[in-house]
Amino acid sequence: MSEYVAIVAGGSGTRLWPLSRSTRPKQLLPLLGDRSLIQSTVDRVRPLVPPERILIVTEASHSDDLRAQLPEIPAENVLVEPVRRGTAAAIGLAATWIAHHDPSAVMASLWSDAAVMDDDGFRAALVAAFAVARSGDWLVTLGMRPTSPHTGMGYIQVGLEIGTFEGHLAHQVVRFVEKPDRATAEQFVRDGYVWNPGMFAWRVDVILAEFARLLPTIYGPLSEVSKSLGTAQQNQALRALYPLLPTETIDYGILERADRIATIPSSFGWSDVGSWAEILAISPKDDHGNVVRGQHFGLETSDTLIHGSGKPVFTLGVEDLVIVDLPDALLVCHRDHAERVKQLVEQLQADARWAGLL
Repeated sequence: MSEYVAIVAGGSGTRLWPLSRSTRPKQLLPLLGDRSLIQSTVDRVRPLVPPERILIVTEASHSDDLRAQLPEIPAENVLVEPVRRGTAAAIGLAATWIAHHDPSAVMASLWSDAAVMDDDGFRAALVAAFAVARSGDWLVTLGMRPTSPHTGMGYIQVGLEIGTFEGHLAHQVVRFVEKPDRATAEQFVRDGYVWNPGMFAWRVDVILAEFARLLPTIYGPLSEVSKSLGTAQQNQALRALYPLLPTETIDYGILERADRIATIPSSFGWSDVGSWAEILAISPKDDHGNVVRGQHFGLETSDTLIHGSGKPVFTLGVEDLVIVDLPDALLVCHRDHAERVKQLVEQLQADARWAGLL
């Protein structure tokens, strides 16, 4: 069974405004080094899977930039959604494409905009997930051992052991729980729940059978699209049939309703890079706890993120701030309010004066 990796590259990353924008979302940005998040994601899996077995699912507004950033990925491996229909449709499209080319394949599904601290550890866990998927009709998710009782994460209740695969212990999944309150999250951590980072592996025949059973309104049109893949009619079929799909998530549409779900608890260090505060938390810091990109001079400045884009930024007597200075916009907020940047963007979207900044 050949192994494939599908990378879902949608979303706008509004919590990282003003750097992340609708036309250039966070997966295209070098937020944690010289490589963009999606380039780093591809770099991470290249030791396991060659470029011809890496698939990108994206939308038209990002496709040209993605192809420019990832010249090693064959052009036909970049699938462009004509409209957004949620993660179930995107992953279903990827599975349909892979099954068309290799019906016996095992595939992983990853997001394009996450960060991993231990690439070797990640690859070892993914190899184990492939092994579990090959062993039977399991839908496999990597589970991250929590580092805190995070209320913004989905959690997985870990059940009975399935066995050891490539040195990793796999368990049955009892249930998924989305974003609990603080007290519940603290109890989950004590009870051995793991975070759900949305990293999956399965045989393509198994996941497509689950689409047919649980999401037939997605499976049916995608089956018709499959007949045109690799032909001159592919894009026409996508434009005609993809808008017919309902908007659904892979978590609710499949994983929370399927019968045979496995998880591999892991500790390779993971972040969804979901806010400026998260970037401050996971990035290398200077002696005062600051994360600096660009020119900065500060006195009595600590635990602050400074992202400049040209002119120097000077700070005095501040702490716990996020400062993002771009030629056309300046954001200053307390790190504890960084999650609310999305709310700020939503307010800006309602005012035509700021349309050019979004």
